[in-house]
Amino acid sequence: MKTSHPPSDRTRVRRGAGNAVYEPELVRTIVDAAYICHIAFSDGHGAHCIPTACWREGEHLYIHGSNGSRMVKQLLAQDACVTITHLDGLVLARSAFNHTMNYRSVMIYGRFELVDEVQQRRALDAFMDHLAPGRNAEVRGGNDKEHAATTVLRIALSEAACKVRSGGPEDDEEDMGIAAWVGELPLLQVRTAPRPDPACAAAAPAYVREWDA
Repeated sequence: MKTSHPPSDRTRVRRGAGNAVYEPELVRTIVDAAYICHIAFSDGHGAHCIPTACWREGEHLYIHGSNGSRMVKQLLAQDACVTITHLDGLVLARSAFNHTMNYRSVMIYGRFELVDEVQQRRALDAFMDHLAPGRNAEVRGGNDKEHAATTVLRIALSEAACKVRSGGPEDDEEDMGIAAWVGELPLLQVRTAPRPDPACAAAAPAYVREWDA
């Protein structure tokens, strides 16, 4: 899947370049597996990196926030960097230096753009269905007041780079005789049983019944 040409100079992976992937398909896959991204930007008070909910439609990553949000205002005025990381395991080697982690990550560069009022309603519907497919058809949608207080932004996925690592440790030949346990400690994100609200009288829909299947 690896390509030899990153989409821009700032997406070129220089450290650990052997783990770099620039394929759009993998960018989309990593974004789709996430509920949270981290967005880096700066203002007169310094640099900031803020976690926020995210979802994908087509070739854009979407976020939303309050109209008065400092982040929303800054993202419309400057380029930003968006990161997503999924940690898949700890890799234990025979030397401290060669310990590492298995992961899937993506960095997205560019300028966020404002989603207009018509697109905003559709985008927020898609956000509901990203959280739980079919959920949007069951709940009250946002009213005019709620939509008026909300800003939806999106950033293109065209300038992005992935780094991915899997597998076991890579030990130096001179360390192979060290009698330490060596291998992978896998990590998984696990879904546990749903917990209905005490006041909920509705039957659980399929996406709830199958949540921890």
